[in-house]
Amino acid sequence: MKVYVGDRLVPEKQARISVFDHGLLYGDGVFEGIRAYHGRVFMLDEHLDRLYASARAIALDIPVPKPRMAEIVLETCRANRVQNGYIRLIVTRGVGTLGLNPYNCKNPQIICIAGAIQLYPAELYDKGLSIITAGTVRNHTEAINPRIKSLNYLNNILAKIEAINAGVMECLMLNPQGFIAEATGDNVFIVRGQQVITPPTWCGALRGITRDVVLRLAQACGYEGVESVLTRYDIYTADEVFLTGTAAEIIGVVEVDRRRIGDGRPGPVTRRLAEAFHELTRRSGVPIRSGKTS
Repeated sequence: MKVYVGDRLVPEKQARISVFDHGLLYGDGVFEGIRAYHGRVFMLDEHLDRLYASARAIALDIPVPKPRMAEIVLETCRANRVQNGYIRLIVTRGVGTLGLNPYNCKNPQIICIAGAIQLYPAELYDKGLSIITAGTVRNHTEAINPRIKSLNYLNNILAKIEAINAGVMECLMLNPQGFIAEATGDNVFIVRGQQVITPPTWCGALRGITRDVVLRLAQACGYEGVESVLTRYDIYTADEVFLTGTAAEIIGVVEVDRRRIGDGRPGPVTRRLAEAFHELTRRSGVPIRSGKTS
């Protein structure tokens, strides 16, 4: 594997950063997880828009413009012969002192990795997930705003530990007011009648790229895509529950806190939206070989 680090592609074993990089010392930086399907990078412009918005929110100046960053992603995919895979694009604050002052870091570091990912076993897309509600509360929006996709994921990791210790792979996270925010790495949706509902970002949810795609697909499929505050009661009594994310795509949830959802299988709306999503990935994206938008 070759990894893009700094300003060039290097062999994996030579992909190194300084121990004084504030991305390592303090989780000071931003990232994107991006997918490639059928030789195309899916929603590349949207991911880059979010990356640069996250950087702006933490006063991090990315040292290259968006068109060059897009080419870095495509170069890394080509170097690793990625046709279907996962891309991790990272911008750290760069090398600084042992103090917190970010302005001592003069050269932000770009890292791009392209390889394979499998977040959930394939059979769970047919059977669905069982999840719990974590006791770890989602960060307050004025502490670390969840719309910033930062390298500091300890809040999510603490909740993930709870899920694993409970024998499940994922969990719901509530915001400080007790409303549903998101899962540790995915957005949350419920289906109620003809409505496909997800929490608004001010409740503590990342504005997921897949989340926004699903809201549009729901409208195209004849459902009403809605952003609305949700409680655990809404989850427990929903017709269907599913999670969305770049790595997860769309996966049904069949049990929450030992409450069966629907008939205990991924529901028809979940399955239809997953089919529509996979069809979209087959025909859209930036071609890796030519780099020209389709």
